[in-house]
Amino acid sequence: MSLFQLEREGDVQELIRLLRESDNDDVRQRAASILGEFDDHQDRRDIVSALVRAAREDDTGAVTAAAVDSLDDLGGDAIEALIEDMAGADFDAESAEWVRAKAFINALEADVPELRMAAANGLGQFGDNDAIEPLVARFEDDDPRVRARAARACGSIGDPRAVSALEELLTDPTVVVRREAAEALGQIGNRQALGALLDMYDDPSERVRRIAVGAFGNFENASPVDALVAALSDESAIVRRTAVYSLIELLANVPTEKSHEIRETIVDRLSETDDESVVVPLVEIIEEGTQAAQRRNTAWLLGRVVTDADERVVDALVETLADDDQMTAQFAATSLAQLEDDRVEERLLDVVTDTDQPTNARTQAIFTLGKVGGDRARETLDTLLDETDEEEVRKRAFSAISKLGGRL
Repeated sequence: MSLFQLEREGDVQELIRLLRESDNDDVRQRAASILGEFDDHQDRRDIVSALVRAAREDDTGAVTAAAVDSLDDLGGDAIEALIEDMAGADFDAESAEWVRAKAFINALEADVPELRMAAANGLGQFGDNDAIEPLVARFEDDDPRVRARAARACGSIGDPRAVSALEELLTDPTVVVRREAAEALGQIGNRQALGALLDMYDDPSERVRRIAVGAFGNFENASPVDALVAALSDESAIVRRTAVYSLIELLANVPTEKSHEIRETIVDRLSETDDESVVVPLVEIIEEGTQAAQRRNTAWLLGRVVTDADERVVDALVETLADDDQMTAQFAATSLAQLEDDRVEERLLDVVTDTDQPTNARTQAIFTLGKVGGDRARETLDTLLDETDEEEVRKRAFSAISKLGGRL
C-alpha cells in the first residue's frame, strides 16, 4: 500500500512501522511528515512516541528534521515529550509555563542539533518574549537548520527586537535560513522589518523572492512599488502573481491621504510592463477573490492598465457589475468604460436586456453604455424606457440616452 493510501486511510500504525523499519530514507522522511497530520488521532500517544524516537535516534538529518517538524505540528505537548526525553526535563501537569519555557531555553544550548531545533520550535509556540535573546544567539549556530528554526520562532513571537539580527540573516549562505528570516520579518511587519526585505525581490531562491514580494503588500507607502513592478518580470510565475497580489494589497493598506499618490504611481509603473503578466493575476482576483477591498481595487486597476482587453477581462468586469459591494460594482463599470473593445457594448446589452439580472447590475451596465454605447445601445435603451417598470432602471436609461444624443 502506498504512503498516500496510508495517509488517506489514517493507518498510523503502518506509518509508524515504516518510520521505524524502512531501509529507504525518503520513505521514513515522508512517513514522519505524514504522522504530524494526525493531531487528534486515537493513537496519538503512539505517534508522539515514534516521532520522539525518530528525532532522537535516526541518523538521517532529513528524517530527524521531519520528525521534529511533525512533533511541532502536533502541538506543545509533543515537543515537550521530545525535550523531556532528550534533555532529561520532567514536566508534570502542575509545571508553570515559565518552567517549561526555561527548559526549552536551556535546550537551545544542547549538544544535539535536533534538540536545539526542537527547543526553538517550542519557544515559537510559547510566544515568550524572554526567549528572543537566546533565540537570536542561535543565529550563529553552526547548523543551518537550527538557525532557520530560531528565525522562524522569532517570527512567531513577533518581537521587533529580533529585526536587526534577522536582517543580517538575509545574507546567510543557506537558502532555508534566508527564507525563514524573510518570513519572520514579514510576520513582524514593522517599518524596519519590511524595509529590510526590499532588496530580497531578486534573491536567487524563488521561495525567498516570493516571501519578500508577498510581504510588500503590508507597506503603507510607495516604497516597494518599483520592486514589485520589477518582480512582475520574474522568471517564476508564482512570484509574478504574488507581486500583483501585493500591489493590490498595498492599495488596500495605504492611508487614505496617500491613496491617490500611490494609485497613480502603480498605474504609471504597470502601464510600462508586459500586459499579460499583470492582467492574468488581476482577473484571477476578480474571479476568485473574497476580500472586498482587494476586489474593489482590482476592478479599479484593470481599466487603467489593460491596453488589449481579451474576452476574459471583459467577462470578469461585467460579472462584477452585480457585486454586493456597490463601490466594487461602480469601479467595474468605470473600468469597462475605459476598455476599447467592441465586446464591451455587446456584453453590456446582454445584461441590460436580461430581466433576471439584479437591478444594480442592469443600472451599472446602463451607466456604462451611456459612455461607450453606439446606435444599437441607444435603440435598446430607448425601447427599455417604454417597457420597464423599474424606476431606477428608467432613470438610468434616460440619463444614458441623453448622453448618447437623446431619444429617437
